[in-house]
Amino acid sequence: MNTYLLFKSIHLIAVISWMAGLLYLPRIFVYHSEAVQNNKSEDLMETFKVMERRLFVYIMNPAMILSWIFGVLLLHTIGMDNFGFIWLQLKLVFVIILTIYHFFLFQCLRKFAENDNTYSPKFYRIINEIPTVLLIAIILFVVFKPL
Repeated sequence: MNTYLLFKSIHLIAVISWMAGLLYLPRIFVYHSEAVQNNKSEDLMETFKVMERRLFVYIMNPAMILSWIFGVLLLHTIGMDNFGFIWLQLKLVFVIILTIYHFFLFQCLRKFAENDNTYSPKFYRIINEIPTVLLIAIILFVVFKPL
C-alpha cells in the first residue's frame, strides 16, 4: 500500500472536518451573541453552549490534531528537504495562523460558557471570514507551488 496516498487521504479528510468546524463555530457564536443581546431564554443559551462545546471537543479538536499529525507524516514521507520550498513554508505559516485562530475560538467558547462574552455578533461575522481566506491561500500555494 502507498503510505503517502493513505496519509494524504487522511490529512484531507481531517482538514475538511477541521475547516467545517472553523467555519461553523463562529456562526453559532453569532446566533448565541444575538440571543444574549435580545434576552432570549436560558434554555436557548444552554443549547448554544452544548452545541459549541460538542462541536469543538468532538469534531474540531480531533480534526485539528489529525490534520497536524498527518501533515507532518506527509512531510516526513516526501522528505524534509522539501521544507526548503517557500510555498510549503508559507502553507505552514497559514496553518499555524489557523491553529492560533482555533485556540482563539476556544477562548470565545469559554467566555460564552461563563456568560462573559464581550464580542458582538458583527465581530463574529467578520472573523468567520478568516479561515476562508487562509484556506484559499493554502490551496493556491499547494496546487500551484508558485515559489
